[in-house]
Amino acid sequence: MALGVFDSGVGGLSIHRALAETFPAADLIYLADQAHAPYGSRSGEDIVALTRQGCEHLFARGANLVILACNTASAIALRTLQQSWLPEVRERLGRPVNILGIIVPTIEEATGKLWRDHAEPVSPRPKNVHAIAVFATRATVASRVYEIEVDKHRQDIAAFSEACTHLARLIEDDTPREVLKSVIEDHVANATRRIGRAPDEAILGCTHYEIVADLFAEALPPGTPLIHQPTAVSQALKRYTDRHLEYDIGHSAKRDFFTTGSGGLTGDLVETFWGAPLTLQPLQLTPSI
Repeated sequence: MALGVFDSGVGGLSIHRALAETFPAADLIYLADQAHAPYGSRSGEDIVALTRQGCEHLFARGANLVILACNTASAIALRTLQQSWLPEVRERLGRPVNILGIIVPTIEEATGKLWRDHAEPVSPRPKNVHAIAVFATRATVASRVYEIEVDKHRQDIAAFSEACTHLARLIEDDTPREVLKSVIEDHVANATRRIGRAPDEAILGCTHYEIVADLFAEALPPGTPLIHQPTAVSQALKRYTDRHLEYDIGHSAKRDFFTTGSGGLTGDLVETFWGAPLTLQPLQLTPSI
């Protein structure tokens, strides 16, 4: 039995690393769907189908819980898979399985409220709201999930999303940091103009962006807090597994890394983030459930 981590590319390694630190004895399986990355520019139907295929593979390899370490998949595919697909999978496999996303823990961290605790209506809405800039893919921004859910929990906080359309691809392609720095500065400037002032806080709403979190910190005003999804997700999953003992995530500390791309040793950018060389095993996904 294991804990599966699925992403469209290597950005989810930021989530994987935090989970490995929080659950050192768990067996973790990482799958990067690099053959179809990035997800942010794909249709909703494509995102659901590709996410389901990745989860199929992870369940077939023994995962009982799968973390969608991808904001786009979490925003677009998670609810559909949970409601219309998972009941059949549980019956067919004969064991408890679930898929969890990373947006809920992020919003809990941003608002200081658990998902089930919605804010009481405030009338009138405060004039000076706490502005959070959300940097994310085009599909995540189009879903407006951060604006909608933050508003449900805290009416004194407002989210303003900036679509960083090509940034995930640039990171996947191991683009030089000088180029990434310029692109990020442009997106921070766009978000600042949309808000009308500098943001009070920022969310890196794509796991790829965690790899260049330092460039976001440099582009934002000094001292602007960054909400780091890996920490929020690992803490939330610890609370979840403490409540749901039916999910066995293994005990032998096994680590497997797969990609639907060409595989091999990852580039310098990922190695710098991960702290050591990392090799992804290539595989071809075929529906198995």
